[in-house]
Amino acid sequence: MLNEAHARIKINQLLSEAGWRFFDDAQGPANILLENHVKISQQAVDAWGNDYEKSTHGSVDFLLIDNQNKPICVLEAKKESLHPLVAKEQAKKYVNTVGAQFIILSNGIIHYLWDLKKGNPWK
Repeated sequence: MLNEAHARIKINQLLSEAGWRFFDDAQGPANILLENHVKISQQAVDAWGNDYEKSTHGSVDFLLIDNQNKPICVLEAKKESLHPLVAKEQAKKYVNTVGAQFIILSNGIIHYLWDLKKGNPWK
């Protein structure tokens, strides 16, 4: 069974091919933040129920930012054996915390884009 690291390798490649940057280069500054730390409210943690650790902190797997360093999208990665939609509520808490509009849920094979202003995730 492949772990989340394998999915992240695939996701890294897809992001790079789409023009996102992990490092500053001739095209511009990095616009991906990895494992960005977010503080989550106790109310949000309580809403998760027993499915998540009782923690008031978390990390966004990938945070995509614009040229003014404002969050655009939270990308939540899961291992290939998990369906990406299992991260839907977790990612929603993160996106609400950082103030982004979009979520990408991915296991490296299946990808969902979710525009929070327009409804549910779609492939």
